[in-house]
Amino acid sequence: MRTMIAKTLFQGPGNNYNVYRGCTHGCIYCDSRSSCYEIPPPFEDIIVKVNAPELALRELSRKRKKVMVHSGSMCDPYMPIEAELGLSRKVLEVILKTGNGAGFLTKNVLALRDLDLMEAIDRQAKAVACFTLTTMDDALAKRIEPRASLPSERLKALWTFAQHGITTGVWMTPLLPFLTANEENIVSIVRSCAAVQVKYIVCFDVGTTMREGSRDYFYQKLDELFPGMKRRYQAEYGLEYICKAPDHERLYSVFTEECKKAGIAWLWPDIEELTRIPDRIEQLTLF
Repeated sequence: MRTMIAKTLFQGPGNNYNVYRGCTHGCIYCDSRSSCYEIPPPFEDIIVKVNAPELALRELSRKRKKVMVHSGSMCDPYMPIEAELGLSRKVLEVILKTGNGAGFLTKNVLALRDLDLMEAIDRQAKAVACFTLTTMDDALAKRIEPRASLPSERLKALWTFAQHGITTGVWMTPLLPFLTANEENIVSIVRSCAAVQVKYIVCFDVGTTMREGSRDYFYQKLDELFPGMKRRYQAEYGLEYICKAPDHERLYSVFTEECKKAGIAWLWPDIEELTRIPDRIEQLTLF
């Protein structure tokens, strides 16, 4: 573990934040390993923004109206180190104190620890619990996401959040060509989500991405775990960044049809509507 004093916490119009840099979940496809993000190696030696709660209080106190803030777009807020440090929880406490809304993206059921805070945040603004699901096969997940919670465990966590009134979503990305980018897997994920009342699924496309930094690690792991798969990727994609499954258009149609049947949102405007602070709550803050 390494520590840093950050200058700012929330980034961009979406108010995204990360209290950690790097990750120990070990997902073989992780885009956050890419050199462009400038996370100094080793990636598994977590960098901790020790002043994240103080920055959150300072920056959120300056907001003139309630906003949604989101964690997990870069590095998981609930990797095992969070159980010891509790920084993600402390930032949620600040979000609650300042009257704002919160969403997170994770692969770890440690997020259930903060169900009480998410319920309180949802009462005053909006709370969204989102988990990544790239496969429903626990055995395969142990190979490609070795230290994350099992998909079956994440599914149970989604059900728990939904039963407590929290809006739940799933990131079904990436889908690895020749491994998880197939009809059986996509149908299994969507139907599993429907069974636990997931409201939306994010799927940018049926494929993955590779670039400098992340590609080398991905190929190394493919060689170890799936002999011959590295050569198949190299022949199909070379040095391309966006690596779509050969039949990605058909598979994406399968995805959208399954979402339609299940009543799950997948279009971005609909997802935005589900995950924003309701107008009635925003209006109350004016008086």
